[in-house]
Amino acid sequence: MVTHRIALIPGDGIGHEVTPAARQVLDTVGARHGVRFEYDEFDWCCARYHETGAMMPADALSRIRHHDAVFLGAVGDPSVPDHVSLWGLLIPIRRGFRQYVNLRPVKVFEGLPSPVRGARSGEVDLVVVRENVEGEYGEIGGRLHRGFPEEMAVQEAVFTRVGVTRIAEYAFTLAENRRGVLTSATKSNGIVHTMPFWDEVVTEVAASHPDVSWRAEHIDALAAKLVLDPARFDVIVGSNLFGDILSDLTAAVAGGIGIAPSANLNPEREFPSMFEPVHGSAPDIAGRGVANPLGAIWTAALMLDHLGHAEAAAEIEHAIAATLAQTSIRTPDLGGTATTAEFTKTLLELR
Repeated sequence: MVTHRIALIPGDGIGHEVTPAARQVLDTVGARHGVRFEYDEFDWCCARYHETGAMMPADALSRIRHHDAVFLGAVGDPSVPDHVSLWGLLIPIRRGFRQYVNLRPVKVFEGLPSPVRGARSGEVDLVVVRENVEGEYGEIGGRLHRGFPEEMAVQEAVFTRVGVTRIAEYAFTLAENRRGVLTSATKSNGIVHTMPFWDEVVTEVAASHPDVSWRAEHIDALAAKLVLDPARFDVIVGSNLFGDILSDLTAAVAGGIGIAPSANLNPEREFPSMFEPVHGSAPDIAGRGVANPLGAIWTAALMLDHLGHAEAAAEIEHAIAATLAQTSIRTPDLGGTATTAEFTKTLLELR
């Protein structure tokens, strides 16, 4: 029996509903594959911010530094500005633990029709690889002349050779192990410094991956093509901002933001990686027990795979596909009436 120690951060809103569902699946499937989990739960969230003035304690990273992985439910509450909650919890973990790869797989499943007419199950299967620690989400900048007519705000995008090289290298290597097709999101016809630099570095990395067919696409045209013909794409690599937007777009193409998983990876494994569903805290439905746990459960599969348990991860993904293809049980966001617990129970029965 292999034991993994997980730092569990339910966070805000429906994080407290989908995290127990993911934990139930992890414990059940893990036991069948000789994997055991120990959880240390942390109350880092917006409620803590109201009580203490901080989303998490000053020594937060040292508290979870030696865990095997971090599982996060959701972050955000209407009572706390988003830039305060995210920069107080999620982003410090990503950057402090050098989780420079944000991995977001997307599939159209049988039984869950896409709102996009031409997106069919078995055909749309792609991964968005998002640069996760620099780019447009830099901390360099500020506000000047607050409250006056000439008030201004400056935000600097930061692209480094190290940062672009390592995310491109990860994406090309991933493409080699999939269908061998990569698309690089750019906007070098309008953003005159950072995007041409991105293109140059990606081209350099591509030279060492001759088996991967690749092309650069301007972000606006790429967004349109993802709706018109999503099946043509395999691996998409983009900057922090572009990857963020494209991953939500592709999740919507697949049927809903509530099903989307993500992994914040430190590929060198010098630090723990963090796993979180994409959907956010959904305060409008929090506490009602109807949150869709699929995104968190799929995220649990990503964590299992990262921890070296590919067969267990595949079992969870099979159960997700079987639940959608073989049953009519759906949570309200997918047009059904099932509760979080009912959906999870059905999924475990169809492993």
